[in-house]
Amino acid sequence: MSDALDVTEFVAGYLVEVEEHLSASTANLLAAEAALRTGDSNPKATRELFRSLHTIKGLSAMVGVEPVVDIAHAMETVLRAADRAAGRLSAASIEVLLRGLRAIEERIRALANKNPVPPATPSLLDALAALDVAAAPPPPAPTITAEPEILAKLGSSERVQLAQGVAGGRRALRVDFVPSPARTAEGLNITSVRERVGKLAEIVKVVPLSVPATDKAPGGIAFALLVLTSAPDEELARAAAADIVRPLTVAPPAPLAVAALSEQELDEPGEREPQLRGVVRVEVARLDDALDKLSALVVARFRLARAAADLRARGVDVRDLAEILREHDRQLRDLRGAIMRARMISVTELLERVPLVVRGLGRATGKEVRIEIDAGKAELDKAVAERIFPAIVHLLRNAVDHAIEAPAERRRLGKPEEGVIRVSCFERSNNQLELVVADDGRGIDRAQVARRAGRPAPETDAALLDLITLPGLSTLDQATKTSGRGLGMDIVRRIAVEQLGGELSVSTARGAGTTFTLRIPLTLTIIDAFSFLCGDQAFVTPVAGVEEVMEIDTARIFR
Repeated sequence: MSDALDVTEFVAGYLVEVEEHLSASTANLLAAEAALRTGDSNPKATRELFRSLHTIKGLSAMVGVEPVVDIAHAMETVLRAADRAAGRLSAASIEVLLRGLRAIEERIRALANKNPVPPATPSLLDALAALDVAAAPPPPAPTITAEPEILAKLGSSERVQLAQGVAGGRRALRVDFVPSPARTAEGLNITSVRERVGKLAEIVKVVPLSVPATDKAPGGIAFALLVLTSAPDEELARAAAADIVRPLTVAPPAPLAVAALSEQELDEPGEREPQLRGVVRVEVARLDDALDKLSALVVARFRLARAAADLRARGVDVRDLAEILREHDRQLRDLRGAIMRARMISVTELLERVPLVVRGLGRATGKEVRIEIDAGKAELDKAVAERIFPAIVHLLRNAVDHAIEAPAERRRLGKPEEGVIRVSCFERSNNQLELVVADDGRGIDRAQVARRAGRPAPETDAALLDLITLPGLSTLDQATKTSGRGLGMDIVRRIAVEQLGGELSVSTARGAGTTFTLRIPLTLTIIDAFSFLCGDQAFVTPVAGVEEVMEIDTARIFR
């Protein structure tokens, strides 16, 4: 049997979990930077960032993505040093940590695309190590008694973590989980076992092991969960479906000094990372397949209704059948709603990358920009979210590069040096989302736009929109790294209007700023439609495109 472990079945869940922790890490790092700008620190954000990176490291070790383990561990070291300074991160630290998050994201993307995962670059690891040069030297690693293959996977930070837990009165244990078809039939896999054990203990490390293939371990793979707990052995054994729970012998070399981000602090009530409960992740392709089958049912229902109408025309009593069809119609609508809700994501999730985008644009242009987001409680289809996000990025680029003035110019105009971009969303109807991107910049110069386009100056906002969405039109004399090639607004229009069937509008005032409004459908799968006759011709149009239905006396209609 090969020594390589087959962890393919765990990779899909790993990718989803790491993506969630990367999003949380980015948000917490930006929160720490916001505190730094005000001369303050944000210890909570620093600790939450540490927790996310610690989880990423543990998950990556479990599936053998060692480059991510190396990067996350180096970032953890920086955050431990920051905690000694009351959670304060320097501007240099934030820049390098953001590089680390991008590096992890690149390696996760390579794994998702089934490409080789590149090793951690020495320049990044050196930059992270340089941030911790002033930190106190780590204490000698505690002595731990375990099998060589487990000891080989334990880093110094995890050995200290175990020693601190034991010093605090908890027990260090090893809980083994062996995947098998029988365990799968019971709904048990390494992900569910981690969640179950995590409710009873702090999981320090999950070590994949190669074991001889037997009836109990047909895949030749097992997982050793190294934990700290006060729970009885029997409860842990039940949680992991384990036959035996073994103690780990941990002997610290000397009394431990006060350490940053102690593991007790990581496990404080109310601060602990929430466990996922009752959540099943479903691939969008499976939901699309369910919608296809639902569409076939809708077509069959119309055929059945037509057949019932034919029977009624022949004098057959179809009242019972009509009642069944009405009930069937209601059930189809409920089923459609259930499938659609499974496809929806919150607008908050769509916009969580916006602060990082604006931060990068501000750095690239040398401008001070603050982003304000009001995502509301709206949701939209994941497919729509993926299509509209590039349009949002183009609007943000234009706002930073074209609209927001440089700090010196804003001072001269009596404005705060820091420009403001506001992104807000709300559900306009049951079928449409309104997304607004507004800035407090210089506004659009209609005369300049007209000169560039070789057209008369637009008198209305609608006419102005027609000009600024012309392909190749730019108000900049020279293209920059962020904009200036005249493609951005054309792309926004094509995505929002042509691809999504939505609406795009603009309002602007010189010196006061510009507001772009996107109105897009919440979903592009199954939509409510309005049918009508014109003469003998039948037409159908989306309900979202109907502004008003009026009843008109036929006597008032003239040909």
